[in-house]
Amino acid sequence: MGSITLEKVHKTYGNVEVIPSIDLTIDDGEFVVFVGPSGCGKSTLLRLIAGLEDVTDGAIRIDGGDVTEVPPARRGLAMVFQSYALYPHMSVRRNIAFPLKMAGTDTAEIDRRVEAAANVLNLTPYLDRRPGQLSGGQRQRVAIGRAIVREPKAFLFDEPLSNLDAALRVNMRLEISELHQSLKTTMIYVTHDQVEAMTMADKIVVLQAGRIEQVGSPLELYRTPVNRFVAGFIGSPKMNFVEGEEAARHGAHAIGIRPEHIALSKETGLWKGVVGVSEHLGSDTFCYVHVEGVGTINVRTSGEVAVSHGDTVWLTPAEANIHRFDRQGAVIR
Repeated sequence: MGSITLEKVHKTYGNVEVIPSIDLTIDDGEFVVFVGPSGCGKSTLLRLIAGLEDVTDGAIRIDGGDVTEVPPARRGLAMVFQSYALYPHMSVRRNIAFPLKMAGTDTAEIDRRVEAAANVLNLTPYLDRRPGQLSGGQRQRVAIGRAIVREPKAFLFDEPLSNLDAALRVNMRLEISELHQSLKTTMIYVTHDQVEAMTMADKIVVLQAGRIEQVGSPLELYRTPVNRFVAGFIGSPKMNFVEGEEAARHGAHAIGIRPEHIALSKETGLWKGVVGVSEHLGSDTFCYVHVEGVGTINVRTSGEVAVSHGDTVWLTPAEANIHRFDRQGAVIR
């Protein structure tokens, strides 16, 4: 079991409020991603759950039991950091086994758990190597293996892929998702990368300035954001926002429309504009179109569409996919 509940959890450093009162429930076996810009409090929230930071007020419960004052080692959680923190003089086998050895676990049990973790993470051929002989992705898998052998109630990942290059990030993203499907253990994952959040999470928690803006599945946040902040943060490329006369026409202070919800034509449409930069990515083309009185609009269209800098085009947003926001940034339903 690995359900985690935050009840009015509050954190301050002196007179600085980092986490206002937060309530959150994470169900057993869920993959939950904390996402938000730098400084939003997501890593602090993870450290509060882990017990690495003291809660100023409120309660943290794991499987219903109050662990607010329980030290980290007794919470039954395993944390994987951005830094691999491997011992360079130890083999992969000894690195993975280290937490069990420190806990005084029987040698036969240590061997069983290490072999099982290595098998899950495809590390069996590398057990006798040292970290310096491994790639970045392999080293991260060793760090995850060290967490797996503890058989925790939940895994806590703090931006674990930040040190990897783009290709390795994609591979490790898939591997961690597969690991979750295999282990069925609760996982909390912190990232500033909304693509990681969208592709990995069962449930996303969007944070800003220590406050929870919205909680929901990736598609819920994409389709029905509660405010302009969430709408602009979730989705890649980012949502276009338009204010002024065009927004007023829809009874709003601002409207938002995603690049994939705008039709581009060389013949007719709602907004006439001039193509600036075009990014041709094979299957997709992203066009930045300058529309007088509206602004620069990013359009996602087929890679087969031939447009060049300076071309005149017409854009038509899909009315059903227009999001309306009031002056405070809240969604108008």
